[in-house]
Amino acid sequence: MKVLFLCTENSARSLMAEVLLKHHGKGQYDVYSAGTHPTGADPRTLAAIEHFGLNNQGLASQHVDEFSNMHFDYVITLCASATKECEGRVNGVNCLAWDIAEPKSRQCEHPFEKTLQEINEKIQSLFIENATQKPATIHPTAFYKALADETRLKTLLIIAVEKEACVCELMTALDESSQPKVSRHLAQLRKIGILSDRKYHQWVFYSLNPTLPEWMKHVITSTVINEPCFIEKELSRLNAMGDRPTRFANLCN
Repeated sequence: MKVLFLCTENSARSLMAEVLLKHHGKGQYDVYSAGTHPTGADPRTLAAIEHFGLNNQGLASQHVDEFSNMHFDYVITLCASATKECEGRVNGVNCLAWDIAEPKSRQCEHPFEKTLQEINEKIQSLFIENATQKPATIHPTAFYKALADETRLKTLLIIAVEKEACVCELMTALDESSQPKVSRHLAQLRKIGILSDRKYHQWVFYSLNPTLPEWMKHVITSTVINEPCFIEKELSRLNAMGDRPTRFANLCN
């Protein structure tokens, strides 16, 4: 699995993230970091990394354009400016925005050490805990019962195509004026374990549960492939939707 961490200068936060995931991953991940305006590793970054007993040898700043021809499983920005500046410049399946405070501007004791600890918690939560997460336990009856409702089925197929969607996007795609109705269906799918969600600013985005059993994923994706007309109108309405919610994922090609 390839992971790229991005920030503006590639001098602190993204370098910390690179070191931490390499440490925790124990060779399971190909990890890189880069910046939109790299300035070199801040000595305080290297000191904080060394303080926690981590290896900082060979750590250097790189420009994001050096990775324009690579494809990543995860692209993660650690500041808002990098999120905006990297649009269309990287290729990734999963794109996330972690808004971690710049350690140089933090008004506290040991700002670089505290920043490293915050990033460590994020990495532990996303990569380490999820890696040991057991597949979702969903009874086949509950799964097929969820698919028996046309609104829920179309919702799942739209999300499978779009990778993720929020309530207002699904309302537009489904031509459904009732927000509570769409939210209720999403809540049911999440409760069963078919969907997972993430919050980005004021939006909640829904996606297929990554721990969903492979045969269940196959049922959903094969329906999309073999019955494209079933959600053709829905996807057309969604593609014509103006002012769609901003998500970091749209910087992925």
